[in-house]
Amino acid sequence: MKSDITNRQDIELLVDSFYSAIQKDAYIGPYFTDVARVDWSMHLPKMYEFWASILLGEGSYRGHPMSKHLGVDRKREIHRPHFDHWMLMWRETVYSLFRGPKADEAIQRAENIAILTVFKINRQHDGDIQDLT
Repeated sequence: MKSDITNRQDIELLVDSFYSAIQKDAYIGPYFTDVARVDWSMHLPKMYEFWASILLGEGSYRGHPMSKHLGVDRKREIHRPHFDHWMLMWRETVYSLFRGPKADEAIQRAENIAILTVFKINRQHDGDIQDLT
């Protein structure tokens, strides 16, 4: 039986596993590798902090993820199917590694993030916003 997400090492395993899959994914991987040109040595530690703050209450994350997503969208539009695919990959990664309330929370939090991000990106597409930083 799989255990739940309980510590920073679990967060790092989850994030590393997820972004390893993202980098190989033909559908959304290019947004990270070609459009955003992610420096993984910088991005992964930020994602450890982000998810450890959300799931473990660590409070270590400092950043503005919405502005990053809006900036990528300005270079190459991101649409709902991209976030649906991101969520599918996130859900598969979480549940391949963990089971329990924190794993479920990781899924719910990611879904909420995806919904909000899609909403703000769609507003950007409609010309209703320029920058949300």
